[in-house]
Amino acid sequence: MSSSSFPPVTPSEARRQRLLAIAMTCGAVLCFTLIDTAAKALSPQVGVMTTTWLRYVAAFLFILPFLNPWRVPDLLKSEKPFLQSLRGLLLFGSTILNFVAMQYLQLAQTVSIGFLAPLLFALLAGPFLGEWAGPRRLIAIVIGFMGVLIVARPGLGVIHPAALLSICSATCYSMVLLLTRNLSVRDSAETTMFYSTFVGVVLMAPLAFLNWKTPEFPSGWALVALTGLGGALGHWLMIQAQRRAAAPVLAPFIYFQIVWMSLSGYVFYGEQPDRWTFLGGAIVVASGLYLLHRERKRKPAAGAAS
Repeated sequence: MSSSSFPPVTPSEARRQRLLAIAMTCGAVLCFTLIDTAAKALSPQVGVMTTTWLRYVAAFLFILPFLNPWRVPDLLKSEKPFLQSLRGLLLFGSTILNFVAMQYLQLAQTVSIGFLAPLLFALLAGPFLGEWAGPRRLIAIVIGFMGVLIVARPGLGVIHPAALLSICSATCYSMVLLLTRNLSVRDSAETTMFYSTFVGVVLMAPLAFLNWKTPEFPSGWALVALTGLGGALGHWLMIQAQRRAAAPVLAPFIYFQIVWMSLSGYVFYGEQPDRWTFLGGAIVVASGLYLLHRERKRKPAAGAAS
């Protein structure tokens, strides 16, 4: 999204809006950290499938008073309902894989591997969207993959199976990003957000009931509420932030989630990320920031990829 997408404002007001958007972005990734922190504690109680489904149910209930067909008449109207459903299914699959991986990996490890998603998005945007990466972008993507391997193999000779699940989760989420880009010119953000939760609630309900375990009361249900609140509030903050500032301004602050996740893992689970996690995470972040830098420098009229 370019700056021309936003209405003209005074420089001081524009700066205030950017600062507010940055604060909202930091708050959003804090909410996403809340989801993973609560799910890591809830999954041993009720299982990953039930945890994932309840996370979507809780988020759906939180957004329903604000996003419903009565308040937003065209909310359910989509030009590509199949793509919306596929996006919701991939998002649900990404969540399940991530929740399983968290049972065996540290939170800092899962989030570091999860940042593989924007790198894969940059790689897959060529064949799927016609946005081909140039040689320097390809080098950045390869270096990012190396960072992920460092996180997944902290001094070991083989990759932990849970790390592979985390990589699969990031792959699913990169496809979600591709579909989001495709749908952004067809459907409203409100429609996409509604489908994101509704599809997961409906399609995965049978599997959840087949594997149903009732959460402990009140601690289990409190964790369910935290996952739902984190999902609903986090996505709302991210949408509001993107309305106030262009994506290149906000993207670097998404990486603050590594800080939140490392701190949360240490405080609640006694996890102490080793140097390999920090090194690999730093490489992944640096690769993502370089891709962002090249995107900001690229001219819209340029014929060749940089």
